Amino acid sequence: MKRILKISFLLLIINNFSFADGHALPKSGTIKYVTGFQFNMTPSEPQSEGWNIMLGKAIGATFNVDGGGPLHEGRAMCGATLVVSEEVNTFNGNCYFGDKDGDRIFTSFTGSPITNSGENIIIGGTGKYRGISGKGPWECDGTKPGDHGAFNCRQTLTYKIN
Repeated sequence: MKRILKISFLLLIINNFSFADGHALPKSGTIKYVTGFQFNMTPSEPQSEGWNIMLGKAIGATFNVDGGGPLHEGRAMCGATLVVSEEVNTFNGNCYFGDKDGDRIFTSFTGSPITNSGENIIIGGTGKYRGISGKGPWECDGTKPGDHGAFNCRQTLTYKIN
């Protein structure tokens, strides 16, 4: 009986280590997550003929909508550029989204400050996300008075890992 318990315990430990490096993450799928951001813009001055370029950094936390799994309880950071004029309203930059293991997915994003929506394109990853590619939409709430630049974004990434 003791031998069976020892073997069972050993198999349990081996099984846990074999999945610790991310092999439990499917090679393809969809990750749905919410990021709570706090966004700080660098003060800017309007340019000639109504143009303006602004820079900012957003820092936040990610939560998988399933309550666990990829990108759950991780950190996020984005660097962004906003260009506006009478005819142009663009928003682009780069982000990382992580999980509680510290593994991260890096993205390049584009979008509209008018609709607070756009697309993330995966450009790489670390740890269990190494070799990842894919893309997906994002949509954010607008900030309201008293929020001090804080807002939530709902995001989806459809991915594959090579």
